[in-house]
Amino acid sequence: MRRPARAALVAVPLGFLAIFFLWPLVSIVWTGLAPGGSFDPGAFGEVLTDGDLLGVAWFTLWQAALSTVVTLAVALPGAYVFARFRFPGKRLIRAAATIPFVLPTVVVGTAFLALIGPNGALGIRLDGTVWAILAAHVFFNYAVVLRTVGGLWSHLDPRLEEAARSLGASRWRTFVEVTLPLLRPALASAASIVFLFTFTSFGIVLILGGGGLATLEVEIYRQTATLFDLPVAAVLAVLQLIGVTAVLLAYGRYQERRAVEQSLRPAAETSRRPATAAERLLVGGVLASMAVILGAPLLVLIRRSLWTGEGWGLGFYRALGEQGRTAAQFVDAGEAIGNSVAYALAATLIALVVGLSAAAVVATGKGRSSRWFDALLMLPLGTSAVTIGFGFIVALDSPVDLRASAWLIPLAHSLVAIPFVVRSVVPVMRSVRARLREAAAVLGAGPGRVWREIDLPIVTRAAAVGAGFAMAVSLGEFGATAFVARPDTPTMPVAIFRFLGRPGELNFGRAMAMSVLLMLVTAAAVALIERFRTPGLGDF
Repeated sequence: MRRPARAALVAVPLGFLAIFFLWPLVSIVWTGLAPGGSFDPGAFGEVLTDGDLLGVAWFTLWQAALSTVVTLAVALPGAYVFARFRFPGKRLIRAAATIPFVLPTVVVGTAFLALIGPNGALGIRLDGTVWAILAAHVFFNYAVVLRTVGGLWSHLDPRLEEAARSLGASRWRTFVEVTLPLLRPALASAASIVFLFTFTSFGIVLILGGGGLATLEVEIYRQTATLFDLPVAAVLAVLQLIGVTAVLLAYGRYQERRAVEQSLRPAAETSRRPATAAERLLVGGVLASMAVILGAPLLVLIRRSLWTGEGWGLGFYRALGEQGRTAAQFVDAGEAIGNSVAYALAATLIALVVGLSAAAVVATGKGRSSRWFDALLMLPLGTSAVTIGFGFIVALDSPVDLRASAWLIPLAHSLVAIPFVVRSVVPVMRSVRARLREAAAVLGAGPGRVWREIDLPIVTRAAAVGAGFAMAVSLGEFGATAFVARPDTPTMPVAIFRFLGRPGELNFGRAMAMSVLLMLVTAAAVALIERFRTPGLGDF
């Protein structure tokens, strides 16, 4: 790639991240350290001596650690079954298991509210307890372990385990001494992802916490939106950033020290059909448990949206189409749906423009600079959405005040969507053989025509996958949107939260119906991703 063209490609994502990610983060840090324009540790002292705020920080830490351990324990059997066995519908079930992970957190919270909340299907009220939050976190992050750990497990040579068993080792000893050391990189990766998502949990805790339980993410929102205490909120955001950075650094150091060289085999060669009654029972038991863990909340959500109290019907769905804004409603459902679609289209366009430029740089670059650039692109995934939204409010007031602009929401959404576009496209770009480009150039094709004739047809499928991710992320984003959305331009997740906050069976039913619609759109995005994803490439 020619130097001017490469410089232009680097400038697009780098400038975007500098303005809409790094500058808001720096502004938050400065607001926390210097609330009056000069350094003042008073806000830090106020936070670090407040027992309630320290309790929030401690709850954030231990619930994230416990959620990570429980998720790994619950999902590991599923990872094993999908890695080692072939059975009918395997690909479809794995795709369906991904839906909870890309569901909006506000929908997840609403689903569990229909399951274990007031008048819940189970008849047990657990909202307001840590058990509801843990269950929702397992539901949300199950696919992370299934795909990350199961993905590596499916490539491990089963002959290593067979050799250990032939030497007299039990199944448990074989797993602990042979399989587990080889799985450590994937386990560490899955654990770090689950911990980060639960450490920065917002929508789930906001809905299921019942006001008595809060993470740092929820407390930042409260301090800003309810108490208007920006210095305290900024300090909490700084503390959260420190925690996230520490996790990322610890994970990177662990991966460097524990990396194991191993020969991997194609997944098709390591899986087989269940041969014994015990294996068939294991596969059946795991699939049944997945149906309960992942399917029950969604089915209850659908059921609750169709039961109007007077019988089965589409009354709550029809109520979403009613126009007008009443004192009890404070939101027009039709407008919320239209806003979400418009913002999602804009965010997808931004993510594709910036993400494709960044992917071209990463795919064609070499050495440390390319790796650092790639890591920079991934940073928004490790930063809380609430912090990003808070940063927009603090920073984007000059030289042009964007805080009241309708573009603020798709800009915030695209920050989280860009890494998905990059991860979807880079492996495919790297798979294009250089000889094809060279042959086209020898035949007289210019760089633009080479790109159109060679790269574009191959990259288009990966770009469709990235667009599916971007659309799903934007439609379901809640944390940043709760900060930057204007009262008269709510999105679907914001409307769901407002419906849940209003009394009356009709508002609760509307929340359920809109959650189902959002879930169906998300499922369609997952189907798009699976349809266009190149096998073996573009996995995120």
